[in-house]
Order: sequence, then C-alpha cells, then structure tokens
Amino acid sequence: MGVLFSILVVALNPGDKLRRTVESILGQRYGNLEIVVKDGLSKDGSSEALEAAYAAEPRLRICRAADRSIYDAMNQAVALARGEFVLFLNCGDTFYDEAVLEKVAAAIDPTGSARRPRIFYGNTLCEQTGDVVHSAPVITGFTCYRNIPCHQSCFYEKSLFAEKQYDVSLRIRADYDHFLWCYYQGKAEMIYLDLVVSSYEGGGYSESRENRARDQEEHRIITEKYMSRRELVCFRLAMALTLAPLRSRMAGSKVFSGVYHKIKDRLYRMKK
Repeated sequence: MGVLFSILVVALNPGDKLRRTVESILGQRYGNLEIVVKDGLSKDGSSEALEAAYAAEPRLRICRAADRSIYDAMNQAVALARGEFVLFLNCGDTFYDEAVLEKVAAAIDPTGSARRPRIFYGNTLCEQTGDVVHSAPVITGFTCYRNIPCHQSCFYEKSLFAEKQYDVSLRIRADYDHFLWCYYQGKAEMIYLDLVVSSYEGGGYSESRENRARDQEEHRIITEKYMSRRELVCFRLAMALTLAPLRSRMAGSKVFSGVYHKIKDRLYRMKK
C-alpha cells in the first residue's frame, strides 16, 4: 500500500512555528502519511533544528531550495509528494486534534480512483476569533464566487495538480484559482466531511491591509476566467442584497464572530 496522505509545509524563516506544525502532524493517530517540508533557504536555523530533532523519523523529508514565491514553493512541494492526497498546512497551523487523518481515511472510498478526482474538505477553527468556520456542505458556482473552503482543510487528490499547478503570476489567490479550476474544468468531486480539520492561525500575507486591493483585483480576474457574464451578474447582485461587506466584518469580529458562524452553520444544515 502506498502513502495515503502527503502533508506539505512550506517555510521561510518560520521560527518555532515550523516545529509546532510538524509536531501536530506527527501526533496523528493515523500513521500512513508523509511530511514534506519545503524550506526556501531559511536563515533562522528552523529547518536544521527540526531535522536534528527528528533525524530518526522516516516520514519527514526536508527539501531546501530557492523559490520565487509561496506558490512556487507549494508547486515544488507537490512535485515531491508521494501520497495519493495532499494537504497544505502553513507554518503555525495545526490539525484540530489527533484523530483528523483517521477520520478522513475512513471516509475515503478505496474504489473511488475509478471515478472523478476528489477533494475531501471540512471545517476550520479560526484561532484569531476562537470560532469554527463551517464550509458549505455543497459546492456550487455561488460558493466558488463567495467563500470556498480554507485550503488548510482540503485534501486534494494529487492527480489534480498534474494538469494544473498554482499560477505563480498570482500573488494572493493562486490557491483560489486552482480550486475554481478543479470545480469548473477539472470536474473534481467535492466531498464534504462534517468535522473540523485544522486550526488556522490567520493574519497571513493576503490579510494585510495593503494587500486587500490586490486581493479583490485577483478575485475579479479569476472569477471572470471561469464564470459566465450571467453568473457574475447574479452572484454580484446576491452579494449586494445579502450585505456581504457587513457579514465579512462580523465574521472577523471577536464580538460577533461566534453568533455569525453559528447562524451560518445552521443555515448550511437546513440547506443540506
């Protein structure tokens, strides 16, 4: 039996966060996994310290090589992966508990390789607010426009990267672009797992104030690439009518986040 899960971690001067993430992976009860750390020539000694601490761990591989961006590093990590499914954890992110991979492995149908390529996805704990962000149980075009699952909680069948890698010309939303390609062109089967997969640290590059304008511009470019004009008109109107900017502020607020996500989860369950 080959490796089922490749957990990919890209790093550049991450400090203690790298070890925290790797220890979370090694703490999984399910053992048929590998960890690939793609280090972009860090200067802080973090990958060397990790290598020394886990020299006897055969499931851990560390690759040190230059890269042009985080998405270039992620492409390099995928190329090194041997598993059937890949999942990215950023430095500082962790699995929600020690049973995550055990539960996901139990949900994977071993005969599924004869069908369409699959993405198994779940929910995410946002550490900044302390609330669980629930993913949509059914992925639709509007879901793709509005709010796809967090990539730290998505297990991609590796074959989905054979045809389409991350677009390194995109600085913020290459993972979003890849997800939409999987849905619209790769025809991936999206399978929701009602469990919390990862704890997301937050506060990343795309969330800084100076990058919000670029984030919105890349969202426009990507959605226009995959969606029809009619879809875009309908989706933009729906976002305006449902007060999307206000909802986004509530979701990111420590005061209102809990109530917002509970209501959202209840609506998702009603629709399901």
